[in-house]
Amino acid sequence: MVRFVVGTNGVETSDRLVEYLSGRVTPDDEVYVVNSQKGGDATRGDDVRGGTEALERFETGLECSVATHQFVRGNSPAEDLLSAAHEYEADELVIGIRKRNPTGKIIFGSTAQDLLLSTERPVVAVPLTDGR
Repeated sequence: MVRFVVGTNGVETSDRLVEYLSGRVTPDDEVYVVNSQKGGDATRGDDVRGGTEALERFETGLECSVATHQFVRGNSPAEDLLSAAHEYEADELVIGIRKRNPTGKIIFGSTAQDLLLSTERPVVAVPLTDGR
């Protein structure tokens, strides 16, 4: 049995990550999916509904145990993913990545970079672009 902690930020990301995981998971595996919202006034109802829809893609798309979590507590996505990885004793973290230029990484931060620098667990970065 393998425990995966997966981060999603939208339906398109979820669809790509479900596609990736479909080829990896077995019925004995466990997948814990996290959608991290900013919290407070920075999170609108549409954000929460979009997060819920993104999480549902995993429940219907994978043939294994799936637990979904939408956090609206003001943490960064990396903090929420690392917390879930610790809580569920994850064997692997799975995230989607988009190509960014160096300026974009500085201005907007990088969940992937934060994860890679903050954990000893394997992190799989699934490309979200056509270049896969």
